[in-house]
Amino acid sequence: MKKTIFITGASRGLGRIWTETFLKRGDNVVAAVRNTESLKELAAEFPKNLLALQLDFTDKKASFDAVAKAKSHFGVIYVLINNAGYGHFGAIEELEEQEIRMQFETNVFGLIWVTQAVIENIHKTF
Repeated sequence: MKKTIFITGASRGLGRIWTETFLKRGDNVVAAVRNTESLKELAAEFPKNLLALQLDFTDKKASFDAVAKAKSHFGVIYVLINNAGYGHFGAIEELEEQEIRMQFETNVFGLIWVTQAVIENIHKTF
């Protein structure tokens, strides 16, 4: 059965690998990335099964809007892979407050916003 999978951070690394694997399997993939240009080749290869969305994960409204677009395009989202995020390297005394806050906004709140949006859309479906 074809499923719709929503993947954040789909432009490279594990997110890209999962995106390619699910597309090759025949599933629908919503790939949420900072820059949709990174998925240009996959969009050309899988025009009916890939929806590439530009998303700033730190923006709660944008996360809810992206999930709503995904649901409108493909229907129910069956799987969410919250892969977006980044590491911050350095000694704790060297890190700037704004850098720490941005990482937290992305890695914690971004994950929460997308998860809440998917759960809300599932509840609206059933």
